[in-house]
Amino acid sequence: MIVYHGSNTIVESVDLDRCRPYKDFGKGFYTTPFIGQAQRMSMRVSRLFGNTAIVNTNNFDRSFLSKLNVLECNSPDAQWAQFVIKNRNRHFTDITSRECNQDAKYDIIIGPVADDDIALLFRQYTENLITLEMLARGMEFRHLSIQYSFHTKQALHALEFLGVIDDNI
Repeated sequence: MIVYHGSNTIVESVDLDRCRPYKDFGKGFYTTPFIGQAQRMSMRVSRLFGNTAIVNTNNFDRSFLSKLNVLECNSPDAQWAQFVIKNRNRHFTDITSRECNQDAKYDIIIGPVADDDIALLFRQYTENLITLEMLARGMEFRHLSIQYSFHTKQALHALEFLGVIDDNI
């Protein structure tokens, strides 16, 4: 399966130490099967940090899924929302909880992207402006894009760098 990573640099070899923490599913290397999503991310990253927008292309060998600790979140529901909120929270301390991945307990996580609209709902929930039920209802009919995140060196063995796409940006 082909997956894309939007960036401002070519990523032939992933260094997990260079990945930012407090992302949707914790510190890791994030990809998507949708080139348009990767293009938008690459443009955003290049605007924020400089350089040219670059889409890195990788082959994801899905046979690794049976060999690794994988978490699949199939839809944006309340459980997924709490998981993302805890991973993004710099003050969350129970990192060994199965409800977060700040300790990279999951090698690979597959699930929805928490976009800006969802982030607003998260903020309202964490500031006690809405209940968990209201948060879940607010996400009920959202169609969010999917992401595949890789959190361990073992997971990175499932990726093969294929090259860069720059003529579609």
